[in-house]
Amino acid sequence: MLIAEDTGILRETLSALLRLQDDLDVVAEVSSGDRIVPAALQHHPDVAVVDIDLPRVDGITATAELGHRVPACAVLILTGLARPSNLRAALDAGAKGFLLKDTPAADLIAAIRRVAAGEPVIDPASAAAALRQRPTPLTPRETAVLQRYAAGAEPREIAAELFLSYGTVRNYLASAMAKLAARNRVDAIRIATEAGWL
Repeated sequence: MLIAEDTGILRETLSALLRLQDDLDVVAEVSSGDRIVPAALQHHPDVAVVDIDLPRVDGITATAELGHRVPACAVLILTGLARPSNLRAALDAGAKGFLLKDTPAADLIAAIRRVAAGEPVIDPASAAAALRQRPTPLTPRETAVLQRYAAGAEPREIAAELFLSYGTVRNYLASAMAKLAARNRVDAIRIATEAGWL
């Protein structure tokens, strides 16, 4: 298993918990999203437990890249960000599981085993919320760019983080505004947040 979590105490506690299981072995721990794929290429884990909100490269983007580079590694998203848009983005990126960080330890361990066996595992409350929500008109990339902009990143910073050109980031912001019929970028953030898409 690979664990990707930027909060040190949580990462270490999760790793220690999983190492107590006879059939689970933690082969790598990383604290940022850009280290997930290199660690997976080096250690070949069967399952990666990935937080969404990671520095440098977010967990959703890393999950999609992991699916292309290390397709044998199943991803279980473990997050405190239980928004329906995150569940949809995680599944679109190829995650096999989506659980919340307050999931009981026994349930998490069982979920890891199920994901390793190829079964999907989704937090029931998150799934119900996603079914009630109307679908987003934004693409995953538009959503990712708008989320970073909402967090205070400037377009040049977003371009560097997502390995895009400055013009491409501006185009994503413009297309998100158009799809949301927003007056400006701040209005686009408000509309998308209120709808549960960010």
